[in-house]
Amino acid sequence: MILNLNEKLDITGHLTISKVHRDGREELVFDDHNIIVSGMGVALAHLFALSGSESILDYQIDRFQVGVSGSTALEVDSTNQLSGPLSSFAEYGFDNNLVMVSANQILNNTVVAFPRIFCIIPQQNITRIDSNTVRYTLVLDDLAANNLIRNSVATPLNEIGLFIKNPKGQEEDASILVAYRKFSNIYKTEDFSLVFRWSINF
Repeated sequence: MILNLNEKLDITGHLTISKVHRDGREELVFDDHNIIVSGMGVALAHLFALSGSESILDYQIDRFQVGVSGSTALEVDSTNQLSGPLSSFAEYGFDNNLVMVSANQILNNTVVAFPRIFCIIPQQNITRIDSNTVRYTLVLDDLAANNLIRNSVATPLNEIGLFIKNPKGQEEDASILVAYRKFSNIYKTEDFSLVFRWSINF
């Protein structure tokens, strides 16, 4: 039932990614649909059945992760986590504009008490486009997630996920992946910011 809920509600999405250079020039580097995953159905099922959090704020899409091991194999509705999410505050970088939190995550409808790093989406970056569409603008500024190294090798960003805050109403937030996308490799440096514009149609 949960897996079918996304289809019944016809939830879709679209993602664009732009490099914004220091001179203000904007370069579109990705433009495609995204995958709405079963976590959306899990969260909405809790909401509609009144079986999860009693606070509507816990059902907000208000955080994201980026990662380095994106795979087209994950572009299926059963995906529940990024393959290689950035795993520390240091990887996301300091002295940038990101607000980051450490929180638990829901995997296979179970809360895993192993905190992950999430970036909070500022409220001013959540925009209602029309009666059915919300756009989330996610920004990795010029000081964020730069010059990543894994196994002594320069490593690109190539996956991103959107999360709902805490649909089960846990005492400590436990977030769930609701949308995922692999994208072409981007070696992030201080020469540009990355702007993700993610539209979800409900």
